Amino acid sequence: MKVLIHQTRDTATACVADLVVGHLARQPDAVLGLATGGTMEAVYAALIARYQSGAVSFAGAHSFNLDEYVGLSPDHPCSYWAYMREKLFGYVDMDPARAHLPRGDVADAEAEAERYEAAIRAAGDIGLQLLGLGANGHIGFNEPTSSLASLTRIKTLTASTRDANARYFDDVDDVPRLAITMGIGTILRAQEIVLLAFGAAKADVVARMIEGPVTAACPASVLQMHPKVTVVLDADAAGALALRDYYELVHPVVPAPSNPAPS
Repeated sequence: MKVLIHQTRDTATACVADLVVGHLARQPDAVLGLATGGTMEAVYAALIARYQSGAVSFAGAHSFNLDEYVGLSPDHPCSYWAYMREKLFGYVDMDPARAHLPRGDVADAEAEAERYEAAIRAAGDIGLQLLGLGANGHIGFNEPTSSLASLTRIKTLTASTRDANARYFDDVDDVPRLAITMGIGTILRAQEIVLLAFGAAKADVVARMIEGPVTAACPASVLQMHPKVTVVLDADAAGALALRDYYELVHPVVPAPSNPAPS
């Protein structure tokens, strides 16, 4: 596991965007695993800027999102279909036919989860998977006690996850209780994984993920078993790491950009 500690959120975000751009430069037809949530908004804004500058194209890529709420249609404003259109797809040259998310509004959500898992396998699995980190250690919607070998399926969301996502809805009671999510086993089949975490509120769970035991109580800890994971943090999110000095020895700290001289 490579741990990259940045002084600011901006440099951490730029690092993740550059990793995606580099991956697409090496493999224009890459299969990207995409995430949602507040952490990813800055990453997608950075990718849009790079696309607009001509630094990257998504035209040959495929993408599979991690999850979707059960019961929400693609045109629901709180669906992840809507999120991806608003935060990325509406501004880059991604082929809509190659941008995949689960359908939350189907009659049989379990069958949809099985279909989605089969589609990921048929695409050759994920090349580069982007992840955020839930405050309780979840990745995707794989809540604590999820099987570490799980495949795409239906998960019941914890109260803390619903509370965290309530800001996107009118009321916490409007947040769906179920979601279709890639499983932990599905995520672990990715060729490469990049996880981004910001802020002091994530410091304890970041330490559990990187330095704690591998346990279903902290699903993200299973990333310790993957051969190619890059964890990108800002200084606050790295605050509880016992071995921080070592990580910064191996990968020296990225300084904050200096203030420009006054004109």
